[in-house]
Amino acid sequence: MTLDDSLKADLGAMEKAGTLKTFRHITGPMDTEVTMAERQGPVLVLSSNNYLGLADHPEVIAAGKEALERFGAGTASVRFICGTFSIHDEIERALARLSHTENALTYVSCWAANTGLIPAIAGEGDALVSDELNHASLIDGCRGAKARRLVYKHADMADLDAKLDAVKGARRIFVVTDGVFSMEGDLAPLPEIVALAKKHNASVLLDDSHGTGVMGKHGRGTAEHFGVEGQIDIITGTLGKALGGAAGGYVAGSKALIEYLSQVSRPQLFSNALPATIAASAGKAIEILEREPQRVARLHEITRNLREGLKKLGFKPLEGDSAIVPIIVGDTAFAIKMSQMLLAEGIFITGFGYPVVPEGTARLRIQACAALTDEQIDFALRTFEKVGKQAGVI
Repeated sequence: MTLDDSLKADLGAMEKAGTLKTFRHITGPMDTEVTMAERQGPVLVLSSNNYLGLADHPEVIAAGKEALERFGAGTASVRFICGTFSIHDEIERALARLSHTENALTYVSCWAANTGLIPAIAGEGDALVSDELNHASLIDGCRGAKARRLVYKHADMADLDAKLDAVKGARRIFVVTDGVFSMEGDLAPLPEIVALAKKHNASVLLDDSHGTGVMGKHGRGTAEHFGVEGQIDIITGTLGKALGGAAGGYVAGSKALIEYLSQVSRPQLFSNALPATIAASAGKAIEILEREPQRVARLHEITRNLREGLKKLGFKPLEGDSAIVPIIVGDTAFAIKMSQMLLAEGIFITGFGYPVVPEGTARLRIQACAALTDEQIDFALRTFEKVGKQAGVI
């Protein structure tokens, strides 16, 4: 059997099981409503990470265009070979300010940031203690490191304490966690994690990709939400969600950490610099976030309304304080089918199943956006009620 024949057989098995993913084609900018190649008329988007509604903000677009005109398409090489644009310095200062750290370093994605950070700082003689529900990029970053790796039960502080005790004497010890867990929508208990890290002389490494722009009164992230800003040793995040929605990631931390990563982090050394247009757009998104905290307040209000509205209809969304509202439906094929039923009614939401989440816990994941109107929320709840009854969920 040829490689293509083998792959086609695997794809056929996925299709037969009803688990084959379908990629939709959006024909305009990301917004609360979009047009799609697969459907006539506007579609309400409830599956985007565009938490603050900034992906098509006029100022964000204008900043990207201006940077493109000023700097061109890119550096055409890596930063240490051909230099750094001034726009990179500007976005990194803004990210450090937002993160309450001394410095920051951008990458082409948060995946590159996590997989470039962890193997660089955690070597032989070091230890990584990681939450079992961490994002795949953190998991792969830990796997790529030569340090000892331990996994603690999700948000279980007694287990974390025990695991940290088990690595006592390691040269460097890191507690690795998401701030907002993307599939569950719950938060890492940061105050307790910080306390245990201090107890065991460990450093906290926080991926706040789904928390930045979302959590805290001013949208500075999960650390602000819990009142522990300035107490997190290393923060990673993305520019591809609340901060403009394009691409790019970053590491924020001490000056020594950023200088060290600039010297040894392989994705930083061997990847082109972040395109100037993305850096400028993200910088403008941070500016808007800082001057318009009402966007964050609106996002929190919308999330509460969606969650409470779904409960009243008979759904059982997972509890949480983030802008992620997961609805567990069980089987992967059923989650995909229900997402297709919702799309037929004008709502774009993705059904998540194995291997993204464990077998039997497939879900529809609503992600709120600050730009949603009350009318759109009412439409969403009416549609969920209709489809939920048709599918036998409520």
